[in-house]
Amino acid sequence: MANPPFGRLITAMVTPFSDDGSLDLDEARRLAAYLVDEQGNDALVINGTTGESPTTDDGEKSELLKAVVNEVGDRAKIIAGVGTNETAATIKRCRDALEAGCDGLLVVTPYYSKPPADALLEHFLLVADATDLPVMLYDIPGRSAIPIPEDTLIELARHPRIVAVKDAKGDLVSSAKVMSVTDLAYYSGDDALTLPLMAVGGVGVVGTSTHFSGAATKEWMDLVAEGAHEDALEIYRRLLPVYTGVFATQGCMLVKAGLASRGFNKTVLRRPLKAASPSQARTFVQLLEAAGL
Repeated sequence: MANPPFGRLITAMVTPFSDDGSLDLDEARRLAAYLVDEQGNDALVINGTTGESPTTDDGEKSELLKAVVNEVGDRAKIIAGVGTNETAATIKRCRDALEAGCDGLLVVTPYYSKPPADALLEHFLLVADATDLPVMLYDIPGRSAIPIPEDTLIELARHPRIVAVKDAKGDLVSSAKVMSVTDLAYYSGDDALTLPLMAVGGVGVVGTSTHFSGAATKEWMDLVAEGAHEDALEIYRRLLPVYTGVFATQGCMLVKAGLASRGFNKTVLRRPLKAASPSQARTFVQLLEAAGL
């Protein structure tokens, strides 16, 4: 796909909190600018699960979206994480994202409820009909308890505003089948699987380690697009320990630890998560350094 709808490099941005647990909007603006201007992100996901979205209320989500849109919306696309396990609540968040000036929506499979396939189809169609914003489906059965069935993805691809999938299913054959019969743009939801997914038609990544590996990841993705596969593979292999290491515990815990080592001044997480241990933080920073990041 020559022109993916949200570019190739997308980071699911962590949400900075102050010491008292409140949103730190100044640090959020600073982080967004770093991700766009230094790491080269084409788009940012705000209020995704890496951003601890289960712990922020709708008002905080809107504030964060507006702050990031105002900071970098002229240089990158802003995708709002809006998915919940209730259709009405998801639609409300879609409209909040539109009002905040976002460029797209990330809609996760309703978690815990485990709706049957026909109800799941209707959920996504109702959400896509709620605004004029393009939709990226988030297929992550490890968290939502169910995958989006292939037939459902193919049917959803007929909707003019459902344009992409964040693919964290871990089934490259299934993803390849859907890509072969639809125009859906597939983004890897697992940093380490980005290159294998691109080999069967994927277009890029919605990453976590890309808070640090973004520029280098974009470099090898551009090389893939140019057909320089051996050069791309060399960079990918250098980054692979970082791609996997960021998930040694919850990704946002290690991202915040890594950011602290780079001069970002808030590492607070909201419960039930907590800061990475000194050992976990040290190990991850060492992986970054070993990869030349």
